[in-house]
Amino acid sequence: MSDEAREAVGDYKFGFHDPENATIRFDKGLSEQVVRDISALKDEPEWMTEIRVKAYHHFVEREMPDWGNCGELNNIDFDNVTYFLRSSDATEKDWDDVPDDIKNTFDRLGIPEAEQKWLGGVTAQYESEAVYHSIREDLEEQGVLFLDMDSGLKEHPEVVKKFFGTVIPYSDNKFSALNTAVWSGGS
Repeated sequence: MSDEAREAVGDYKFGFHDPENATIRFDKGLSEQVVRDISALKDEPEWMTEIRVKAYHHFVEREMPDWGNCGELNNIDFDNVTYFLRSSDATEKDWDDVPDDIKNTFDRLGIPEAEQKWLGGVTAQYESEAVYHSIREDLEEQGVLFLDMDSGLKEHPEVVKKFFGTVIPYSDNKFSALNTAVWSGGS
């Protein structure tokens, strides 16, 4: 990160957290039904649901890694994790339309100013969902597709289907399988 970009972002003080203000919150725990419920809530095509379900089963069947310091991973209680939480009902294109409590978090991180000065496009994710998305007009005019994953899946399903999971497939490892099973947001 350049000095100018770092100056725009400022100091980030680790350790702060916001009170939960979810519009949708799944119960804790992981199951095939949770995976299917995430996909259904997002109104995904059947092929994406099936990828998620295959990934979930791969996650369940794989052993925990045992190399290096991975023994600590055995302490994770996967049934004590909430796998989906939505804090906003929409992905906004105008920063002014993002709910104030979410904007305040990103303001503390310096995101709006850094985006205006340095980034060609940005998707701001809060909890499980994208809450803000923008791309520079000049890039959009050149045909650049920069969307949050939910929008990309709805607007360009053939592109997502062709490339989803090609860099790191769910079969790569236990945690890539978990990520594929319960992914949400992203770009």
